[in-house]
Amino acid sequence: MADLILLRHGQSQWNLENRFTGWVDVPLSERGIAEARAAGTKLRGRRIDRVYTSVLQRAIDTAELALEEARLRDIPTIRDAALNERMYGDLQGKDKDEARREFGEDQVKVWRRSYDVRPPGGESLADTAARVLPYWESTIRPDLVAGRHVLVAAHGNSLRALAMHLENLTKEQVLELEIPTGQPIRYDIDPDGRMRGKQVL
Repeated sequence: MADLILLRHGQSQWNLENRFTGWVDVPLSERGIAEARAAGTKLRGRRIDRVYTSVLQRAIDTAELALEEARLRDIPTIRDAALNERMYGDLQGKDKDEARREFGEDQVKVWRRSYDVRPPGGESLADTAARVLPYWESTIRPDLVAGRHVLVAAHGNSLRALAMHLENLTKEQVLELEIPTGQPIRYDIDPDGRMRGKQVL
């Protein structure tokens, strides 16, 4: 069995400000830095052979801070836009409460939580999965099949898309799936690349 650890970045400055972030490259907040370090303490004593992150700084910084706190050094790290957050289109930068007033609470909930409805100019969760899952199959999964232990530091929606696939969730079930900031989630992956267990660290 190989370990796959999913880690959503710590709180970003726009999470703190209640804004839709998407592909905008905003930094971690002070709380986010602390969350990344706290995640690292939970990774101490674990073997990690390879790290994958998105190309957005909040995910890169979270991985680096967590590895530093875990006292894990010189781990090969690969960054790829396939793991980027869902692109929120016209909602990016908008305050979420303002968006609810402008478009209605029900409409914003559909854009945020449905599987295949896109916000204006943006991606649905299905669109996000359409870039995350090929990357999983071509790049991350082969590492796990080879017995390497992998950390993926990315975003709420890119990780939800991957967790949906790993856990065989339906479109309805994934709507309720929340991945907290800075909380490592470990999956046991068998030699065939299938998930055999899950643990929140």
